[in-house]
Amino acid sequence: MRLLLAFIAVPLIEIGLFIQVGDYIGLWPTLTIVLLTAIIGTSLVRSQGIRAVAKLQDSFLTMQNPVEPLAHGAMILFAGALLLTPGFFTDFIGVLLLFPQFRSFVMRQLRSRIKMNKFNFNKSDKHHADDVIDGSFNDVTPRDNPSGWTKD
Repeated sequence: MRLLLAFIAVPLIEIGLFIQVGDYIGLWPTLTIVLLTAIIGTSLVRSQGIRAVAKLQDSFLTMQNPVEPLAHGAMILFAGALLLTPGFFTDFIGVLLLFPQFRSFVMRQLRSRIKMNKFNFNKSDKHHADDVIDGSFNDVTPRDNPSGWTKD
């Protein structure tokens, strides 16, 4: 039900804001602002997304819990979608999601509503370069009658 209300409320808010802002500053400045927020937002999302992927990879390499970097990356991706959507309200929410402090606030709110039963990260499973892997092989010698697909 909440999702349905969001799908109804957000376009109505956007239409109302377009009318108000367009009436105050005019059509072309309003469209220019919408276009500029999409361009600037895309570049900000790209730079923050690269940093989020690096933090996620670092959490995997150090065998730490990847939930927070993964959630930050998902929120940055969502911010990009909001910034590309024409409108002032969605741009405002998208810009808010680009701030790490706001993303941390959202994470705290989500943690209070989500119950996780168990999370286990076994640090003893790390592999090193000097590990030995046992294996076996079969020697396959070429036949006397080749199939004709390859020539010697």
